[in-house]
Amino acid sequence: MKVGFIGLGIMGKPMAKNLVKAGHEVTVFDFKQASIDELVSVGAKAAKNNKEVAEKSDVIITMVPNSPNVEAALFGENGVAEGIEAGKTVIDMSSINPLASQKFEKKLKELGVGFLDAPVSGGEPKAIDGTIAIMVGGDEDLFNKFKDLLGVMGGTVTHCGSVGAGNTTKLTNQIIVALNIAAVSEGYALAKKAGLDPQKVFDAIHTGLAQSTIQDVKIPMILDRNFKPGFRIDLHIKDLQNALDTSHALNVSLPLTSEVMEILQVVKNDGNGSDDHDAIAKYYEKINDLKIER
Repeated sequence: MKVGFIGLGIMGKPMAKNLVKAGHEVTVFDFKQASIDELVSVGAKAAKNNKEVAEKSDVIITMVPNSPNVEAALFGENGVAEGIEAGKTVIDMSSINPLASQKFEKKLKELGVGFLDAPVSGGEPKAIDGTIAIMVGGDEDLFNKFKDLLGVMGGTVTHCGSVGAGNTTKLTNQIIVALNIAAVSEGYALAKKAGLDPQKVFDAIHTGLAQSTIQDVKIPMILDRNFKPGFRIDLHIKDLQNALDTSHALNVSLPLTSEVMEILQVVKNDGNGSDDHDAIAKYYEKINDLKIER
């Protein structure tokens, strides 16, 4: 299949590589030439802009930071809309506001172009090994047409409903992830302040009712002082802002999301916005004058 891929960041780059490895003809574009060159070195083709990606592809995947970036890639100067033909499909795998997804779908439909929103979860390691979770919104027949293609990049590919449902599911995921990281950080801050060995606490509780993927993955990272970004604080702030904006539009109260958003802002203001979101632990370290470490 002729696949266009726009956005070769932490997640997009390995996702595009997996499409190349699977034998698809992949045309890529990114504002960083080094990222394009890296994809070309493994068999992808380079495009000079988003318009050219659309011209050379039957399905165009976008994987960029936020709603304005998607809009620029699709409808800006030399954007996808200038090069796309009726009958083609855009799959936006960015994590954005679901209301924006619905707006983009409507504009593309006027051009005779299909649209799916298909954000992902799992971080860079799962993007590399092709086991990310993919949450898809859009027409079910269109979903079925591209499910196998998405499966090259994901361990699970789930149809969640109409356009916007993918991103609403992703926002639900991001709320739960942020609150879980805050919860384990808070618990281990107590244990550390009490003089306990956090590794022994982990060994004692991580297979009990408090067990979670977050605890299994993030606590060892925190104890090792490993804040290398798999998913940056800045991006989690973006996702929670989209969650809060969506909740306000739907008249839904999210008090715990609002609270963890303030924690993330403190971490960012302390200069840690590019750290992994496990750096939420740094907030608890700051206010309690301790370090959650081995």
